[in-house]
Amino acid sequence: MTIQIGAVAPDFEAETTQGHIRFHEWIGEAWCVLFSHPKDFTPVCTTELGYMARIKPEFDRRNVKIIGLSVDPVGHHDRWAEDIRETQGYAPNYPMIGDSDLTVSKLYGMLPVSTNGTSEGRTPADNQTVRNVFVIGPDKKIKLVLAYPMTTGRNFDEVLRVIDSLQLTAQHRVATPVNWQPGQDVIIAGSVSDDEARNIYPQGWQAPKPYIRIVPQPQS
Repeated sequence: MTIQIGAVAPDFEAETTQGHIRFHEWIGEAWCVLFSHPKDFTPVCTTELGYMARIKPEFDRRNVKIIGLSVDPVGHHDRWAEDIRETQGYAPNYPMIGDSDLTVSKLYGMLPVSTNGTSEGRTPADNQTVRNVFVIGPDKKIKLVLAYPMTTGRNFDEVLRVIDSLQLTAQHRVATPVNWQPGQDVIIAGSVSDDEARNIYPQGWQAPKPYIRIVPQPQS
């Protein structure tokens, strides 16, 4: 199963380090980041989980819930959390899914549906495709999919930047240009006609080309 932007995020039930959840119910009216790991007690993922815990207030401020996933059981996650706290200064302060039966990993296209058995005996290399980031909107639709190799740590500051863009463009008919940061100029969406744009932006816009209409970032 391939997960595509715009598709409804598959719902599921799972055990986590903070108890049993029904995924869509747990998200509620918030945004969500689901990020996955091929194995507990692996070095790159240890740094990622610690950093995510450190910047969780930034996600909270944006009404974004974060949840991790690894194919190991919840009990392994709890023991790993102590190592993460010791080495990174922060332990996970968000739920971690124990996907030991591989159900969620297969549901989200990170492992082939034909994968048999459980996580027992599987190596990080066996699960190397379970290193994704999914951003899910309040409408439960997929807004972003990122997949990383095991040797490259993820940039969660970039995930925050993308969420800022997604939340802005969900409220206003604009798009954000390359390397955009909050507060910088944006581009009027191509779906907005010039006549509509004149009503929305009576002060006008910069247009180096007719299809590139630049305006200050709208205020929420």
